Amino acid sequence: MRPIAIFRFSRTEGPAFFGDWLDARRLPWQLVALDEGAPVPRDPRAFAGVAMMGGPMSVNDDLAWVAPLCGLLREAVAADVPVLGHCLGGQLLAKALGAPVTRAAVPEIGWLDVAVGDAPELRGWFGGRDAFTTFQWHYEAFGLPPGAARALTNRFNANQAYVIADRHIGLQCHIEMTRALTETWLATGAGELPAQSTPAAQSAADIRRDLDLRVAALNAVAGDVYARWAQGLVR
Repeated sequence: MRPIAIFRFSRTEGPAFFGDWLDARRLPWQLVALDEGAPVPRDPRAFAGVAMMGGPMSVNDDLAWVAPLCGLLREAVAADVPVLGHCLGGQLLAKALGAPVTRAAVPEIGWLDVAVGDAPELRGWFGGRDAFTTFQWHYEAFGLPPGAARALTNRFNANQAYVIADRHIGLQCHIEMTRALTETWLATGAGELPAQSTPAAQSAADIRRDLDLRVAALNAVAGDVYARWAQGLVR
Protein backbone atom coordinates (compact mmCIF):
# COMPACT_ATOMS: atom_id res chain seq x y z
CA MET A 1 0.00 0.00 0.00
CA ARG A 2 1.18 3.49 -0.78
CA PRO A 3 1.93 5.63 2.29
CA ILE A 4 -0.31 8.38 3.63
CA ALA A 5 1.41 11.76 3.32
CA ILE A 6 1.21 13.74 6.57
CA PHE A 7 2.17 17.40 6.19
CA ARG A 8 3.69 19.05 9.25
CA PHE A 9 3.94 22.83 9.40
CA SER A 10 5.40 23.25 12.89
CA ARG A 11 7.59 21.00 15.03
CA THR A 12 5.10 21.45 17.90
CA GLU A 13 2.15 20.21 15.81
CA GLY A 14 2.95 16.69 14.70
CA PRO A 15 0.66 13.74 13.91
CA ALA A 16 0.02 12.92 17.61
CA PHE A 17 -3.02 10.63 17.97
CA PHE A 18 -3.49 10.44 14.20
CA GLY A 19 -0.06 8.86 13.86
CA ASP A 20 -0.79 6.52 16.76
CA TRP A 21 -4.07 5.47 15.13
CA LEU A 22 -2.37 4.74 11.81
CA ASP A 23 0.44 2.79 13.49
CA ALA A 24 -2.03 0.65 15.44
CA ARG A 25 -3.62 -0.40 12.14
CA ARG A 26 -0.31 -0.79 10.34
CA LEU A 27 -1.23 1.84 7.80
CA PRO A 28 2.02 3.27 6.39
CA TRP A 29 2.61 7.00 6.50
CA GLN A 30 5.30 9.44 5.47
CA LEU A 31 5.98 12.72 7.25
CA VAL A 32 6.44 15.73 4.95
CA ALA A 33 8.10 18.21 7.30
CA LEU A 34 7.57 21.54 5.58
CA ASP A 35 8.84 23.23 8.74
CA GLU A 36 12.24 21.65 7.99
CA GLY A 37 12.24 22.65 4.33
CA ALA A 38 10.89 19.45 2.78
CA PRO A 39 9.57 20.03 -0.75
CA VAL A 40 5.90 19.65 -1.58
CA PRO A 41 5.49 16.40 -3.56
CA ARG A 42 4.35 16.84 -7.15
CA ASP A 43 1.83 14.01 -7.55
CA PRO A 44 -0.82 13.15 -4.94
CA ARG A 45 -1.34 9.80 -6.64
CA ALA A 46 1.94 8.67 -5.07
CA PHE A 47 0.02 8.48 -1.79
CA ALA A 48 -2.94 6.55 -0.41
CA GLY A 49 -4.20 9.77 1.17
CA VAL A 50 -3.08 13.28 2.09
CA ALA A 51 -3.36 14.57 5.67
CA MET A 52 -2.36 17.89 7.19
CA MET A 53 -1.80 18.94 10.76
CA GLY A 54 -2.09 22.37 12.39
CA GLY A 55 0.27 25.31 12.58
CA PRO A 56 0.55 28.84 13.98
CA MET A 57 0.83 30.53 10.59
CA SER A 58 -1.95 31.77 8.30
CA VAL A 59 -2.80 30.32 4.91
CA ASN A 60 -2.78 33.95 3.76
CA ASP A 61 0.87 34.45 4.73
CA ASP A 62 3.43 34.80 1.94
CA LEU A 63 4.99 31.36 2.45
CA ALA A 64 6.75 29.55 -0.38
CA TRP A 65 4.93 26.25 0.18
CA VAL A 66 1.33 27.55 0.26
CA ALA A 67 0.76 27.76 -3.51
CA PRO A 68 2.33 24.38 -4.41
CA LEU A 69 0.52 22.65 -1.56
CA CYS A 70 -2.80 24.14 -2.62
CA GLY A 71 -2.10 22.86 -6.11
CA LEU A 72 -1.40 19.39 -4.76
CA LEU A 73 -4.64 19.46 -2.77
CA ARG A 74 -6.68 20.41 -5.83
CA GLU A 75 -5.10 17.56 -7.77
CA ALA A 76 -5.75 15.15 -4.89
CA VAL A 77 -9.45 16.03 -4.81
CA ALA A 78 -9.69 15.70 -8.59
CA ALA A 79 -7.98 12.28 -8.44
CA ASP A 80 -10.14 11.02 -5.51
CA VAL A 81 -7.12 10.79 -3.21
CA PRO A 82 -8.74 11.46 0.20
CA VAL A 83 -7.66 14.62 2.01
CA LEU A 84 -7.85 15.22 5.77
CA GLY A 85 -7.07 18.60 7.31
CA HIS A 86 -6.74 19.49 11.00
CA CYS A 87 -7.19 23.22 11.78
CA LEU A 88 -4.59 24.90 9.52
CA GLY A 89 -4.91 21.85 7.27
CA GLY A 90 -8.66 22.36 7.00
CA GLN A 91 -8.06 26.02 6.17
CA LEU A 92 -5.52 25.08 3.48
CA LEU A 93 -7.93 22.68 1.81
CA ALA A 94 -10.66 25.32 1.89
CA LYS A 95 -8.33 27.91 0.36
CA ALA A 96 -7.16 25.47 -2.30
CA LEU A 97 -10.76 24.88 -3.36
CA GLY A 98 -11.65 28.56 -3.55
CA ALA A 99 -13.14 29.33 -0.13
CA PRO A 100 -12.04 32.36 1.92
CA VAL A 101 -10.03 32.02 5.12
CA THR A 102 -10.49 35.08 7.32
CA ARG A 103 -10.22 36.24 10.91
CA ALA A 104 -12.50 34.09 13.06
CA ALA A 105 -15.66 35.71 14.36
CA VAL A 106 -14.52 34.58 17.81
CA PRO A 107 -11.07 33.08 18.45
CA GLU A 108 -11.38 29.77 20.30
CA ILE A 109 -8.98 28.10 22.73
CA GLY A 110 -9.66 25.05 24.85
CA TRP A 111 -12.30 22.36 25.24
CA LEU A 112 -15.44 23.53 23.46
CA ASP A 113 -18.58 21.85 22.19
CA VAL A 114 -19.52 21.33 18.54
CA ALA A 115 -22.71 20.00 16.97
CA VAL A 116 -22.82 17.55 14.07
CA GLY A 117 -24.86 18.26 10.94
CA ASP A 118 -28.29 16.65 10.71
CA ALA A 119 -27.71 14.57 7.58
CA PRO A 120 -27.15 10.85 8.36
CA GLU A 121 -24.14 10.72 6.04
CA LEU A 122 -22.48 13.50 8.07
CA ARG A 123 -23.17 11.83 11.41
CA GLY A 124 -21.58 8.71 10.00
CA TRP A 125 -18.25 10.53 10.02
CA PHE A 126 -18.56 11.03 13.78
CA GLY A 127 -19.77 7.62 14.87
CA GLY A 128 -23.42 8.65 14.85
CA ARG A 129 -22.89 11.37 17.47
CA ASP A 130 -24.93 14.55 17.31
CA ALA A 131 -22.46 16.58 19.41
CA PHE A 132 -19.16 16.25 21.26
CA THR A 133 -16.46 18.25 23.03
CA THR A 134 -13.33 18.93 21.00
CA PHE A 135 -10.15 20.96 21.34
CA GLN A 136 -9.73 24.35 19.71
CA TRP A 137 -6.87 26.81 19.25
CA HIS A 138 -7.40 29.11 16.30
CA TYR A 139 -7.72 32.75 15.32
CA GLU A 140 -8.89 32.30 11.72
CA ALA A 141 -11.74 30.34 10.16
CA PHE A 142 -12.67 29.00 6.74
CA GLY A 143 -15.64 29.48 4.50
CA LEU A 144 -17.21 26.43 2.87
CA PRO A 145 -15.69 25.38 -0.46
CA PRO A 146 -18.09 24.87 -3.39
CA GLY A 147 -19.93 21.57 -3.00
CA ALA A 148 -18.91 21.11 0.64
CA ALA A 149 -21.39 20.12 3.35
CA ARG A 150 -21.05 21.72 6.77
CA ALA A 151 -20.31 18.82 9.11
CA LEU A 152 -19.69 20.58 12.45
CA THR A 153 -20.80 23.92 13.88
CA ASN A 154 -20.98 25.84 17.14
CA ARG A 155 -22.14 29.19 18.47
CA PHE A 156 -18.79 30.92 18.01
CA ASN A 157 -17.87 30.00 14.41
CA ALA A 158 -20.45 28.41 12.13
CA ASN A 159 -18.00 26.42 10.01
CA GLN A 160 -16.22 23.94 12.27
CA ALA A 161 -15.83 21.14 9.71
CA TYR A 162 -16.90 20.29 6.18
CA VAL A 163 -17.05 17.17 4.04
CA ILE A 164 -16.56 17.05 0.28
CA ALA A 165 -17.80 14.17 -1.90
CA ASP A 166 -18.10 12.00 1.23
CA ARG A 167 -14.32 11.48 0.94
CA HIS A 168 -12.45 14.60 2.05
CA ILE A 169 -12.80 16.36 5.40
CA GLY A 170 -11.55 19.68 6.70
CA LEU A 171 -11.70 20.34 10.44
CA GLN A 172 -11.32 23.66 12.23
CA CYS A 173 -10.81 21.86 15.52
CA HIS A 174 -8.02 19.58 16.73
CA ILE A 175 -9.23 16.00 17.14
CA GLU A 176 -5.64 14.66 17.22
CA MET A 177 -4.94 15.69 20.80
CA THR A 178 -2.89 13.70 23.30
CA ARG A 179 -1.82 14.70 26.80
CA ALA A 180 1.72 15.32 25.54
CA LEU A 181 0.54 17.54 22.68
CA THR A 182 -1.74 19.50 25.01
CA GLU A 183 1.08 20.13 27.48
CA THR A 184 3.39 21.22 24.66
CA TRP A 185 0.90 23.82 23.48
CA LEU A 186 0.20 25.02 27.00
CA ALA A 187 3.93 25.64 27.37
CA THR A 188 4.63 27.20 23.96
CA GLY A 189 1.37 29.18 23.83
CA ALA A 190 1.21 30.24 27.46
CA GLY A 191 1.16 33.92 26.53
CA GLU A 192 -2.05 33.45 24.52
CA LEU A 193 -4.07 32.00 27.40
CA PRO A 194 -6.38 34.12 29.56
CA ALA A 195 -5.84 34.17 33.30
CA GLN A 196 -9.58 33.53 33.73
CA SER A 197 -11.65 31.49 31.30
CA THR A 198 -14.22 33.06 29.02
CA PRO A 199 -16.91 31.13 27.09
CA ALA A 200 -14.59 30.83 24.06
CA ALA A 201 -11.11 30.79 25.59
CA GLN A 202 -10.01 28.76 28.59
CA SER A 203 -7.23 29.25 31.11
CA ALA A 204 -4.43 26.69 31.41
CA ALA A 205 -6.00 25.38 34.61
CA ASP A 206 -9.35 24.76 32.92
CA ILE A 207 -7.71 23.15 29.90
CA ARG A 208 -5.88 20.75 32.24
CA ARG A 209 -9.01 19.93 34.25
CA ASP A 210 -9.96 16.26 33.70
CA LEU A 211 -7.42 16.25 30.87
CA ASP A 212 -6.96 12.49 30.58
CA LEU A 213 -10.72 11.90 30.48
CA ARG A 214 -11.22 14.62 27.89
CA VAL A 215 -8.39 13.32 25.71
CA ALA A 216 -9.73 9.76 25.89
CA ALA A 217 -13.22 10.90 24.87
CA LEU A 218 -11.83 12.93 21.98
CA ASN A 219 -9.62 10.02 20.88
CA ALA A 220 -12.80 7.95 20.53
CA VAL A 221 -14.32 10.59 18.26
CA ALA A 222 -11.10 10.93 16.27
CA GLY A 223 -10.93 7.17 15.80
CA ASP A 224 -14.37 7.21 14.20
CA VAL A 225 -13.41 10.12 11.92
CA TYR A 226 -10.14 8.48 10.88
CA ALA A 227 -11.83 5.12 10.27
CA ARG A 228 -14.41 6.76 8.02
CA TRP A 229 -11.73 8.69 6.15
CA ALA A 230 -9.56 5.59 5.76
CA GLN A 231 -12.32 3.83 3.87
CA GLY A 232 -11.43 6.01 0.90
CA LEU A 233 -7.68 5.39 0.96
CA VAL A 234 -6.20 4.45 -2.38
CA ARG A 235 -4.98 0.88 -1.95
